[in-house]
Amino acid sequence: MYKAVLASLVLAGPALATGIEIEVAGEANGTIIIDLLEDVAPAHVTRITELAESGAYDNVVFHRVIDGFMAQTGDVEHGKMGGDMRRAGTGSSDQPDLPAEFSDVPYDRGVVGMARAQDPNSANSQFFIMFSEGYFLNGQYTVVGRVTSGLDVLDAIKRGEGGNGAVIGQPDVMQKVTVID
Repeated sequence: MYKAVLASLVLAGPALATGIEIEVAGEANGTIIIDLLEDVAPAHVTRITELAESGAYDNVVFHRVIDGFMAQTGDVEHGKMGGDMRRAGTGSSDQPDLPAEFSDVPYDRGVVGMARAQDPNSANSQFFIMFSEGYFLNGQYTVVGRVTSGLDVLDAIKRGEGGNGAVIGQPDVMQKVTVID
């Protein structure tokens, strides 16, 4: 089944983008540009591109931010600014989960990976951006891109609290996410 989903996404999806531009607002203000690695994870890049083009990522918060580790966002179901933030991080898109596309790309600073549940084939819409290297994630989470501009903006994103990194109060938000060629 997963191979069929992967094939349909790759074959029927739109032309793949080269990247996305994220306008961040909150404690961090500025733009993060991510080069999407369509040759490494074509189905996941297609999903991110489709969600960005539809506006699904606009006004989605960074709900889980762990200092020295990563900033997570992309919950298009429960993570919209102004909504009930208690469920942020538990949602996904209305599309099916994706089969893992593991690679040899290491989790260096600025690398973007797909968030998932315990099942490796459960990534959907959420992604995270690494503050620093996290090689223990290598081969365990699908790499979809890397930050090419805006690491200073990434570094300024409001940090969460506790081991889970849940952001308390007003989180930073992806105000607008645009596909770039």
